[in-house]
Amino acid sequence: MIEWTDVLGLVAGICTTVAVIPQIRKAWKTKKVEDVSPGMFIVLIIGLALWVVYGITQEDLPIIATNGAALALNGLMLYLMVHYKHKNEE
Repeated sequence: MIEWTDVLGLVAGICTTVAVIPQIRKAWKTKKVEDVSPGMFIVLIIGLALWVVYGITQEDLPIIATNGAALALNGLMLYLMVHYKHKNEE
């Protein structure tokens, strides 16, 4: 049986995971990332990685899955920031 707390955790995790998608879409389309803070994404990525490790230690699938997905998406955004910043400087 699915516990309501698992559903709550999944919904919360999904919301925080998809929050970066509009920023990724904008960066991808415009190829402009000058106004986006890489420091914020680095700290966020570190925090997400720690949440994944925490989820593994607790054997908590909602924490592992949602933070793992958020880690991948925010890692993609950081990659786009580095990639497009380098291209725009050329």
